Amino acid sequence: MVSTREGFRPWEIFLFSVATLITLLICVGVGSVSLSPITTAAVIWNALWGLPMPEGVSATIILAVRLPRVLCVALTGASLALCGGAMQGLLRNSLADGSTLGVASGASLGAVIAIAFGITFPVMPLGGTMLMAMLFGFLSLVVILSLAYRLDGTLSTNTIILVGVIWSMFVSSLISLIVTFNSEKVRSITFWTMGSLQGSNYANTLTLLLALTVFGGVLLGRARELNAFAIGEDNARSVGVDVKRVKLTVLVCVSALIGVCVAIGGSIGFVGLVTPHAVRLLVGPNHRRLLPASLFGGAIFLMLADLAARVLLNPVELPIGVVTSLIGAVAFMVIFTRSRKKDAHA
Repeated sequence: MVSTREGFRPWEIFLFSVATLITLLICVGVGSVSLSPITTAAVIWNALWGLPMPEGVSATIILAVRLPRVLCVALTGASLALCGGAMQGLLRNSLADGSTLGVASGASLGAVIAIAFGITFPVMPLGGTMLMAMLFGFLSLVVILSLAYRLDGTLSTNTIILVGVIWSMFVSSLISLIVTFNSEKVRSITFWTMGSLQGSNYANTLTLLLALTVFGGVLLGRARELNAFAIGEDNARSVGVDVKRVKLTVLVCVSALIGVCVAIGGSIGFVGLVTPHAVRLLVGPNHRRLLPASLFGGAIFLMLADLAARVLLNPVELPIGVVTSLIGAVAFMVIFTRSRKKDAHA
């Protein structure tokens, strides 16, 4: 069993960083004109230091189109996976995730309202969409957990998932209603709700990086408390954890991160469900290792999903949310079946 005092080892950081960097270079290089990872790295390196570009290489496509998109994909994947790992630890629920709990649906509703009614800020083009997504994501989480607690004081897996599904259906109906009365924006809203980071720019990259640094940093700093939650809230209190404060902090940070991701990339489901389970097999359940590993794992997973979305039906591009949902649906059934078997044997 991995000690809860053991953090992410330096060699693990190195391996995960190398895997993430190689994945990024492959995803940036593959396209209508494909480049090797070495050539792609040379283009990016030369651009950073103002050196001449390799001959016969279209640096504009790499630097202006592919690189900002892949960076946004990586940051979005890292953020969603970190949120999923934190939520699973806080709720002691293997199926907890922004998409399965309905938080992403709530954030989508807030963003759709902002898009449909033109809620913006002069200084920040996506400011209205982002703030509405963050607000509705947090309110959705509060509503879902409150209803689940009233139905079942133990906050069991089945109850939370059931309430999350019902809430998602309700939100979907509201989104459909809004779309019905905003026919001129149907196409943009529909494509956005399927999730896509096509057309992302460096401003989006900076926004995601700042959000991940601020809110993700807070979540990473709560790894010890999340380890205490693993045995139960009473155990957490007994070791001096301020349970209410930690819960509120985690919920606010998760809602904010999901809101920013939804505002920029639309609804991209199941990243926070699949990635923490995958990396848990590699690094164990200790959140001091699980959360950093989820960051890297989420970035790698979503970059590969985005690559599949671009090349599978080339020249037609699939929304990235479609790819992650196909993978996530299978993973959800596997995890749900295993959790039911564990409950039956308990």
